[in-house]
Amino acid sequence: MTSAPAMSHLEKPASGAIAVTPIVRCMDVHKSYHLGDQHIEALRGVDLTIDEPGFYAIMGASGSGKSTLLHLLAALDTPDQGEVHVGGRALHELSDRELTLFRRRQIGVVFQQFNLIPTLTARENVELPGMLAGDDPRGLHERSTELLAALGVGHRPDHRPDALSGGEQQRVAVARALLYSPRVLFADEPTGNLDSAASERMWQLLASLAAERDMTVLMVTHEPAAAAHCRRVYVLRDGRVTGTIDTEGLDASGVAARYQQLVRAE
Repeated sequence: MTSAPAMSHLEKPASGAIAVTPIVRCMDVHKSYHLGDQHIEALRGVDLTIDEPGFYAIMGASGSGKSTLLHLLAALDTPDQGEVHVGGRALHELSDRELTLFRRRQIGVVFQQFNLIPTLTARENVELPGMLAGDDPRGLHERSTELLAALGVGHRPDHRPDALSGGEQQRVAVARALLYSPRVLFADEPTGNLDSAASERMWQLLASLAAERDMTVLMVTHEPAAAAHCRRVYVLRDGRVTGTIDTEGLDASGVAARYQQLVRAE
């Protein structure tokens, strides 16, 4: 199995100086929805830039727009206004086919609900994107075996989701998202259905993936305990980024206190 080459976050201008191309960038992003007669402004001019690999969070209360923003970044939806760039690519410039290939090869997405196919085994769930793409089954088998082992579920490749714990199911979902070694991994409330111990293990896993694989992991959360594992937290309120929290030296209570300062300052 072959995968598309990763895009470097460094570009060399004509002058010879090295310039950093943001890995993730939003510029004046707006998104609205209509629910019956109600007009909802989910995002109201979001600006956000991530220049270096690492573990980051978008933190906000329910209704702040954080999941909407993640869906735009993951190319699962399009903004009404503004631009979204991921991995050096302007998503609005890609055709539907190019977007499909980009989602498959360059980004991974993990959801709160796991989204595993109940009739498939853990291994088959991990291999599913490659099966749909027509990749070599032998290469897929090797890759899924490696990923399941690396994520601590290598002893359960032939179990279906209903025979796995919630934490194990989420690790299988992460393995599937990593099938093509994406440069960016998006996680939407990935521990929302896990207990506290499994949640802690998942946050540690995401942090180690970012560090060991030189990846950018961007997680949506409302939990200070989750955000405390991240390098930087982007605070979202009422569809706007109200500030950032650099978490060095902060535990969950410290992140919570700083978050409250930011949202009250509005």
